[in-house]
Amino acid sequence: MKLLLTAALLAMPIAATAQTAPTPAAPAAAKLTIDSSIESIAANPKGKAILDATFPGMLAHESYAMFKGMSLKQVQPYANGRITDEQVAKVAAELAKLG
Repeated sequence: MKLLLTAALLAMPIAATAQTAPTPAAPAAAKLTIDSSIESIAANPKGKAILDATFPGMLAHESYAMFKGMSLKQVQPYANGRITDEQVAKVAAELAKLG
């Protein structure tokens, strides 16, 4: 009797017992603005190109780890004039083009 029951169970198709949740859609990439952190801008290849063109060497600066979480506008007062209002405006305009 046990043998017949075991054979019957083995012959039955196995239904999936674990239900899988649908995979959530990936969140849309956050729009980069002048208020985004420098690190966030640099993580986007086009954003990185904008920073490299406007501020050569910024991403390799020895203090990058200390200011990467700040926006350009936040870093500007500590940059001793090396980040001008014109440069900030230029980066803002270029980031706006990225959509």
